[in-house]
Amino acid sequence: MANFTRIDVFNEMRKSGIVPVFYHPNLMICKRIVRLCYNAGFTVFEFTNRGEQANLIFKELIEYVREEFEDLMLGIGSVVDASTAAYYIGIGADFVVSPILSSEMAKVCNRQKIGWIPGCGTLTEISNAESMGAEVIKIFPSLSVGGPQFVKDIKGPFPWTSIMPTGGVTTEKDNLYSWFEAGVHCVGIGSNLIPNEMINDENTLQEYLIEVSKNLKQVRSNL
Repeated sequence: MANFTRIDVFNEMRKSGIVPVFYHPNLMICKRIVRLCYNAGFTVFEFTNRGEQANLIFKELIEYVREEFEDLMLGIGSVVDASTAAYYIGIGADFVVSPILSSEMAKVCNRQKIGWIPGCGTLTEISNAESMGAEVIKIFPSLSVGGPQFVKDIKGPFPWTSIMPTGGVTTEKDNLYSWFEAGVHCVGIGSNLIPNEMINDENTLQEYLIEVSKNLKQVRSNL
Protein backbone atom coordinates (compact mmCIF):
# COMPACT_ATOMS: atom_id res chain seq x y z
CA MET A 1 0.00 0.00 0.00
CA ALA A 2 1.01 3.64 -0.38
CA ASN A 3 3.23 5.24 2.23
CA PHE A 4 1.58 8.66 1.87
CA THR A 5 -1.93 10.06 1.71
CA ARG A 6 -3.04 11.88 -1.42
CA ILE A 7 -2.98 15.17 0.48
CA ASP A 8 0.63 14.47 1.51
CA VAL A 9 1.50 13.86 -2.14
CA PHE A 10 -0.21 16.97 -3.48
CA ASN A 11 1.35 19.19 -0.81
CA GLU A 12 4.79 17.75 -1.55
CA MET A 13 4.28 18.29 -5.29
CA ARG A 14 3.72 21.98 -4.63
CA LYS A 15 6.73 22.15 -2.34
CA SER A 16 9.06 20.27 -4.70
CA GLY A 17 7.85 22.17 -7.76
CA ILE A 18 9.20 19.72 -10.32
CA VAL A 19 8.13 16.10 -10.67
CA PRO A 20 10.74 14.10 -12.62
CA VAL A 21 9.13 11.77 -15.17
CA PHE A 22 11.27 8.78 -16.17
CA TYR A 23 11.40 5.23 -17.49
CA HIS A 24 14.32 2.96 -18.32
CA PRO A 25 14.42 -0.82 -18.75
CA ASN A 26 17.55 -1.08 -16.59
CA LEU A 27 16.74 -1.19 -12.87
CA MET A 28 20.17 0.02 -11.78
CA ILE A 29 19.85 3.09 -13.98
CA CYS A 30 16.39 3.77 -12.55
CA LYS A 31 17.76 3.58 -9.02
CA ARG A 32 20.58 5.95 -9.91
CA ILE A 33 18.23 8.50 -11.49
CA VAL A 34 15.89 8.41 -8.50
CA ARG A 35 18.84 8.96 -6.14
CA LEU A 36 20.25 11.86 -8.16
CA CYS A 37 16.86 13.56 -8.39
CA TYR A 38 16.33 13.13 -4.66
CA ASN A 39 19.79 14.56 -3.93
CA ALA A 40 18.85 17.61 -6.00
CA GLY A 41 15.76 18.18 -3.86
CA PHE A 42 13.03 16.58 -5.97
CA THR A 43 11.02 14.53 -3.50
CA VAL A 44 8.19 13.36 -5.79
CA PHE A 45 9.07 11.05 -8.70
CA GLU A 46 6.89 9.63 -11.49
CA PHE A 47 7.99 6.34 -13.04
CA THR A 48 6.15 5.78 -16.31
CA ASN A 49 4.37 2.58 -17.22
CA ARG A 50 5.61 2.61 -20.81
CA GLY A 51 8.26 -0.02 -21.42
CA GLU A 52 8.30 -3.78 -21.40
CA GLN A 53 8.22 -5.24 -17.88
CA ALA A 54 7.75 -1.78 -16.39
CA ASN A 55 5.72 -3.39 -13.61
CA LEU A 56 8.63 -5.59 -12.53
CA ILE A 57 11.03 -2.65 -12.51
CA PHE A 58 8.59 -0.54 -10.51
CA LYS A 59 8.16 -3.24 -7.90
CA GLU A 60 11.92 -3.39 -7.33
CA LEU A 61 12.24 0.39 -7.47
CA ILE A 62 9.64 1.06 -4.83
CA GLU A 63 11.31 -1.40 -2.47
CA TYR A 64 14.58 0.47 -3.01
CA VAL A 65 12.90 3.82 -2.33
CA ARG A 66 11.25 2.57 0.86
CA GLU A 67 14.62 1.34 2.14
CA GLU A 68 16.72 4.36 1.17
CA PHE A 69 14.51 7.48 1.10
CA GLU A 70 11.77 7.56 3.70
CA ASP A 71 10.30 10.86 2.49
CA LEU A 72 10.46 10.22 -1.27
CA MET A 73 7.07 9.76 -2.93
CA LEU A 74 7.12 7.38 -5.90
CA GLY A 75 4.15 7.19 -8.24
CA ILE A 76 3.28 5.51 -11.50
CA GLY A 77 2.49 7.37 -14.71
CA SER A 78 1.07 6.60 -18.16
CA VAL A 79 -1.73 4.51 -16.65
CA VAL A 80 -4.71 4.23 -18.98
CA ASP A 81 -7.13 1.80 -17.31
CA ALA A 82 -8.52 0.98 -13.89
CA SER A 83 -7.06 -2.52 -13.65
CA THR A 84 -3.52 -1.25 -14.22
CA ALA A 85 -4.07 1.46 -11.61
CA ALA A 86 -5.28 -1.19 -9.14
CA TYR A 87 -2.22 -3.34 -9.82
CA TYR A 88 0.25 -0.55 -9.14
CA ILE A 89 -1.65 0.59 -6.06
CA GLY A 90 -1.39 -2.99 -4.84
CA ILE A 91 2.40 -2.96 -5.05
CA GLY A 92 2.74 0.39 -3.32
CA ALA A 93 2.42 3.31 -5.74
CA ASP A 94 2.01 6.55 -3.81
CA PHE A 95 0.03 8.18 -6.63
CA VAL A 96 -1.26 7.43 -10.13
CA VAL A 97 -0.87 9.71 -13.16
CA SER A 98 -2.83 9.20 -16.36
CA PRO A 99 -2.82 10.93 -19.76
CA ILE A 100 -6.61 10.50 -19.90
CA LEU A 101 -9.73 11.09 -17.81
CA SER A 102 -11.33 7.84 -16.64
CA SER A 103 -14.18 7.58 -14.15
CA GLU A 104 -13.35 3.93 -13.46
CA MET A 105 -9.77 4.84 -12.60
CA ALA A 106 -11.06 7.58 -10.34
CA LYS A 107 -13.15 5.05 -8.40
CA VAL A 108 -10.20 2.70 -7.91
CA CYS A 109 -7.90 5.45 -6.65
CA ASN A 110 -10.48 7.28 -4.55
CA ARG A 111 -11.57 4.08 -2.82
CA GLN A 112 -8.08 3.78 -1.28
CA LYS A 113 -7.45 7.54 -1.04
CA ILE A 114 -4.61 7.33 -3.55
CA GLY A 115 -3.54 10.50 -5.32
CA TRP A 116 -5.02 10.43 -8.83
CA ILE A 117 -3.83 12.90 -11.47
CA PRO A 118 -5.81 12.59 -14.70
CA GLY A 119 -4.89 14.15 -18.02
CA CYS A 120 -7.24 16.82 -19.35
CA GLY A 121 -7.24 19.18 -22.32
CA THR A 122 -10.41 21.26 -21.90
CA LEU A 123 -12.20 23.17 -19.18
CA THR A 124 -15.05 20.67 -19.30
CA GLU A 125 -12.68 17.73 -18.75
CA ILE A 126 -11.06 19.58 -15.86
CA SER A 127 -14.44 20.26 -14.29
CA ASN A 128 -15.46 16.62 -14.68
CA ALA A 129 -12.14 15.43 -13.20
CA GLU A 130 -12.58 17.63 -10.16
CA SER A 131 -16.13 16.38 -9.68
CA MET A 132 -14.62 12.86 -9.64
CA GLY A 133 -12.26 13.84 -6.84
CA ALA A 134 -9.07 14.88 -8.64
CA GLU A 135 -7.06 17.37 -6.59
CA VAL A 136 -4.39 18.01 -9.24
CA ILE A 137 -5.01 18.01 -12.99
CA LYS A 138 -2.39 17.05 -15.57
CA ILE A 139 -2.48 18.93 -18.87
CA PHE A 140 -0.77 16.93 -21.58
CA PRO A 141 0.81 17.57 -23.96
CA SER A 142 0.96 20.96 -22.33
CA LEU A 143 2.11 22.98 -25.33
CA SER A 144 -0.48 21.44 -27.63
CA VAL A 145 -3.36 22.57 -25.44
CA GLY A 146 -2.08 26.13 -25.21
CA GLY A 147 0.91 26.26 -22.86
CA PRO A 148 1.09 28.78 -20.00
CA GLN A 149 -1.68 30.89 -21.55
CA PHE A 150 -4.03 27.91 -21.29
CA VAL A 151 -3.26 27.70 -17.56
CA LYS A 152 -4.03 31.42 -17.15
CA ASP A 153 -7.25 31.02 -19.07
CA ILE A 154 -8.32 28.08 -16.88
CA LYS A 155 -7.40 29.84 -13.63
CA GLY A 156 -9.73 32.71 -14.57
CA PRO A 157 -13.04 30.89 -14.12
CA PHE A 158 -11.48 28.07 -12.05
CA PRO A 159 -9.04 29.79 -9.64
CA TRP A 160 -9.14 26.77 -7.32
CA THR A 161 -7.79 24.35 -9.94
CA SER A 162 -4.33 22.87 -9.34
CA ILE A 163 -2.55 22.15 -12.61
CA MET A 164 0.54 20.10 -13.46
CA PRO A 165 1.65 20.57 -17.09
CA THR A 166 3.71 17.77 -18.62
CA GLY A 167 5.18 17.55 -22.10
CA GLY A 168 6.89 20.70 -23.36
CA VAL A 169 8.13 22.06 -20.03
CA THR A 170 11.85 22.83 -20.13
CA THR A 171 14.41 23.68 -17.46
CA GLU A 172 15.37 27.19 -18.61
CA LYS A 173 14.51 29.93 -16.13
CA ASP A 174 12.31 31.80 -18.61
CA ASN A 175 10.29 28.67 -19.38
CA LEU A 176 9.86 27.73 -15.74
CA TYR A 177 8.89 31.30 -14.91
CA SER A 178 6.21 31.36 -17.62
CA TRP A 179 4.53 28.28 -16.13
CA PHE A 180 4.73 29.26 -12.47
CA GLU A 181 3.72 32.83 -13.20
CA ALA A 182 0.66 31.37 -14.94
CA GLY A 183 -0.25 29.64 -11.67
CA VAL A 184 0.71 25.97 -11.97
CA HIS A 185 0.78 23.73 -8.90
CA CYS A 186 3.97 22.04 -10.14
CA VAL A 187 5.42 20.83 -13.45
CA GLY A 188 6.29 17.37 -14.74
CA ILE A 189 9.51 17.12 -16.77
CA GLY A 190 10.92 14.08 -18.53
CA SER A 191 13.83 14.10 -20.99
CA ASN A 192 14.41 17.83 -20.59
CA LEU A 193 15.25 17.19 -16.94
CA ILE A 194 16.99 13.86 -17.46
CA PRO A 195 18.66 14.09 -20.90
CA ASN A 196 19.52 10.80 -22.54
CA GLU A 197 23.12 11.88 -23.07
CA MET A 198 23.59 12.37 -19.32
CA ILE A 199 21.99 9.18 -18.04
CA ASN A 200 25.31 7.35 -17.78
CA ASP A 201 27.32 10.37 -16.64
CA GLU A 202 26.44 10.55 -12.96
CA ASN A 203 28.53 13.60 -12.01
CA THR A 204 27.34 15.70 -14.93
CA LEU A 205 23.71 14.79 -14.39
CA GLN A 206 23.92 15.52 -10.66
CA GLU A 207 25.40 18.95 -11.34
CA TYR A 208 22.71 19.64 -13.91
CA LEU A 209 19.86 18.61 -11.61
CA ILE A 210 21.21 20.75 -8.79
CA GLU A 211 21.45 23.70 -11.17
CA VAL A 212 17.85 23.18 -12.28
CA SER A 213 16.76 23.07 -8.64
CA LYS A 214 18.53 26.37 -8.01
CA ASN A 215 16.89 27.92 -11.06
CA LEU A 216 13.48 26.79 -9.84
CA LYS A 217 14.03 28.35 -6.41
CA GLN A 218 15.07 31.64 -8.02
CA VAL A 219 12.06 31.60 -10.30
CA ARG A 220 9.63 30.99 -7.47
CA SER A 221 11.23 33.58 -5.23
CA ASN A 222 10.67 36.21 -7.93
CA LEU A 223 6.95 35.59 -8.25
